[in-house]
Amino acid sequence: MAHGMRTDSHTGYRRRDDWQQSATRYALLPLRIFLGVTFIYAGLDKLTDSTFMRADGVGSIGATMEGVRDISAIPALVDLSLKNPVGFGYAIALGELVVGIGTLLGLFARVAALGGALISLSLWLTVSWAEEPYYYGNDLAYLMAWLPLVLAGASVLSVDAMLAARRGDPWDSVKP
Repeated sequence: MAHGMRTDSHTGYRRRDDWQQSATRYALLPLRIFLGVTFIYAGLDKLTDSTFMRADGVGSIGATMEGVRDISAIPALVDLSLKNPVGFGYAIALGELVVGIGTLLGLFARVAALGGALISLSLWLTVSWAEEPYYYGNDLAYLMAWLPLVLAGASVLSVDAMLAARRGDPWDSVKP
């Protein structure tokens, strides 16, 4: 018997190895749920906040972008957003919503995760760039959280895995 394998004499079940394989298979699921729910919430919050979706005024996307223009890593990106702050606000909110839904469902999971990483990267380089110390800003942490999902996708409890299994594609699905 190999090290780490214990077989239950009554069921023939390999407890430790099966548990480890199952844990590995489901390891990214909590991260996927957290990021999916968070980005859906963020998108809906922006879309339903009449104060946010304005070009100017306290709490507006326009005022936020004006406030970070001179302290961002890429002022040109902020300038681009200021050409149409409401349009930019809608683009971010709808992007977050699409990314969140795709991530939660595991539909085009790597593409959704890449979208989430790009949104987080753009927010880190603009809105939260000047946070001191850097770990007070959450956008960098979100960017790092997206990277495992960009690399691994959604192998379980996902539309992608269901479609891969239906195609019989062993490279895209993880067999239970």
